[in-house]
This record gives sequence, structure tokens and C-alpha cells, in this order.
Amino acid sequence: MEKNVTQTAPSRGLFHNRVFLAIIMSGLFLQVGIWVRNFAVLLFVMDQTNGDAFAVSMISVAEFAPIFIFSFIGGTFADRWAPKKTMVWCDILSAVSIFVVLITLVFGTWKVVFFATLISAILSQFSQPSGMKLFKMHLSPDQVQQAMSVYQTVFAVFMVLGPVIGTFVFQSFGIDISITITGLAFLLSAAALGFLPKDRPLEEVGESTLLQEMKSGIKYVLGKKELSLLGLCFMAAGLGIGFINPLSIFLVTEQLGLPKENLQWLLMVNGVGMIIGGAVAMIFAKNVAPQRLLVFGMLVNGIGIAVMGWSTNITITLIAEFFNGLMMPCIQIGINTLILKKTEEAFIGRVNGILSPLFAGSMVITMSFAGVLKENFSLVTTFEISAILFIIGVLVILPIYNQKQQTKAEVLGSK
Repeated sequence: MEKNVTQTAPSRGLFHNRVFLAIIMSGLFLQVGIWVRNFAVLLFVMDQTNGDAFAVSMISVAEFAPIFIFSFIGGTFADRWAPKKTMVWCDILSAVSIFVVLITLVFGTWKVVFFATLISAILSQFSQPSGMKLFKMHLSPDQVQQAMSVYQTVFAVFMVLGPVIGTFVFQSFGIDISITITGLAFLLSAAALGFLPKDRPLEEVGESTLLQEMKSGIKYVLGKKELSLLGLCFMAAGLGIGFINPLSIFLVTEQLGLPKENLQWLLMVNGVGMIIGGAVAMIFAKNVAPQRLLVFGMLVNGIGIAVMGWSTNITITLIAEFFNGLMMPCIQIGINTLILKKTEEAFIGRVNGILSPLFAGSMVITMSFAGVLKENFSLVTTFEISAILFIIGVLVILPIYNQKQQTKAEVLGSK
């Protein structure tokens, strides 16, 4: 009974909520560490290998492979373990691994930098679903979407500032200081999480094994219409993004006939759109159902991708890119809010662990075929197929478009 009171009791404003503030502060430190690490490792590897494509691609493997291998396992353990303790220890262990990498870097081989990305990426598969669980436990239902809006805005800001910060730190101080800053950022994140309230006693998990709990997680997702449709929507979006992500540079050089350096303007406009979109979403978060945010965001993105594929005018392309960025927070907020609102607390980790690999896996599949599709057909065809996949994602989620949001009274009455 204590669980229900904690979970649904109304609180003061969101920005007075201790859990929310601790997680956001932790997220700020993590973003600084991640972006400094990512760009330091990228630029360092390029320097050491003279831009070897295989070595550079291994950085992405170190970042994305843990999503496939550890996401579901991490989510299952997140449902078993105390969330505060899990998050704090993941940050501490990430920091320790970073400092071990630093020591090895000084006295050993430079190739160890790949582990700086790999180990913290693995640990994040245990930490991230625990953060989602804390939101579910300590925020009232009407605060969840606003909290997700703020959280996504933090990510959007770092999409713009992160590359600048990471590049500046590496070029100014080198790899050793960059890795040190990353480790300190993870420790500061752990310190911020220290302000979270003490973990409450865990419910008994009974005699069920890890495998049984993983199976029950899959059964839970398949048994909930909203989550099943969300999984299919995830796949469609991942497939669509995978087609266009590796080909953005050709949009600049072939469609627009501009030097490759102009890609930075597309990325900057997209990032600015994401920041504005996140801020607008914060204002209207309480008034729009998450599934409507998701449908609207997917639809506009589909149209934007189609326009970018056809456009040979830099102004039109930049406008389409801006709207794509503007709608991205709607998609992310809609997805995360739906997961939190439609999933019982005991299954948050496993649901997150099932849906995340669907998106990442779909994206990697189409990234593998993007170049082949472009060479055999055209860049325009590739972008239009991506746009169609986004529209398919919209059609998949439409059955729950008009689903009413639960009120506080309904949530309390269902307990």
C-alpha cells in the first residue's frame, strides 16, 4: 500500500520535486561526460590511425553493441534491484573504469580508449531504466509528461553544445585531460543522485529465475495493446532513420551541390529545432495526450524527410531540417510518457529493455543497406522510402490516437 501512496500522491510543482531535480542534475553531468568522451575518443582515434574508417566505425560498435546485448538483461535487473543504488553504483563504476583506462593510456596502448565507451555504455543499460522507474515511483501521473519534456530538452541542448564542448576540450587539453573530465563528470552525477530519497524495501521476487522474468516481460509487452503498437512504431522509425543517417552528407554534396562542410548547418538547424521543440513541449505537455504528440511528430518528420529528399534548394532543405528537429522532442516525449503511463512499476525495466533494442536494431539493419540502396536506385528514392516508413509508423499507432488519458481519480481508483 505504501507503494501506491508514494507513486500517486500529489506533490508540489515539478521543479520542487527532489527526485526530478536529482535526476536532471545527474543527467547534466552525464551529458557533459558523454560528449567530452565521445568526441575525445573520436578525434584521438582519427589522429592515431590517420582516419582509418574501420577504427572509427569500432567507436560506434562500442557505443551501440551494448544496446543489443545488455538492454533487456539490464532492464530485467533494474526491475529486481533498488533504483537509487543501481544508478549510483553504475556511475561510480563508470568513473572507475574511465580512470583505469586513463592509467592504461598513460602506461600502455592507445587502443584501450575503446573501453572508455564500451564499459560506460554497458552500465547505462542498467542505469537508464532505473531512472525511468524512479520517475514512475515518485512523480504524480500529471507530472510525467512535463518531466519527460524537460529531460528531452536537456538532451536537445547537448545535441547542439555537446560537439562544441567535446571538440574544444580535446583540442585544448588532449586525450588525458578529456578522459579525466569524463571520469569526474560521472562522479559528480553519482553525487547528484545522492540527493534521491532512500530506496524503499524491495518486494520479494519469489523463486522466479532471470530467464523466467525475461519471458514474463515479453509476455507483458505482447499482452498490452499500447506497448505492442509502440514496439512496431519503434521499428518503423528505426528503419526510417537508419536509411538517412549515413547519407546526410550526400544530401549536401549531391542534392544541394555544396561542399561537405555545409553539413554542419543542417545539424545546427536540426539541433536548434530540437531545443525550441523541447521548450514548446514543456509548455503544452499537460494538455496533449502522449500518443497524439507521437503521431504528430512522426507525421511531420515523415513529410520533412520527403521534402529533404526532393529539395535542391538549401533554404527549403534547412526549413525541412528545422521542422524535423522541432518534432523530435514530440516523438521522444510521446514514447517515454506512453511507456511510463502504460507500464506497471514492476515491469518498467523490462519494457524499456525490450523496446530500445527494437529501435536500435532496426536502425542498424537499414544503415547497413543504405549505401547499397543509394547506389542501385538514387538518394531521392532512399529518402522517400524512409519517409514512407515514418508514415507506416503513424498508421501503426493510430488505433490508440483517441485513447483518453487517465485522470488522477481513475488512476487512484484502479489501485
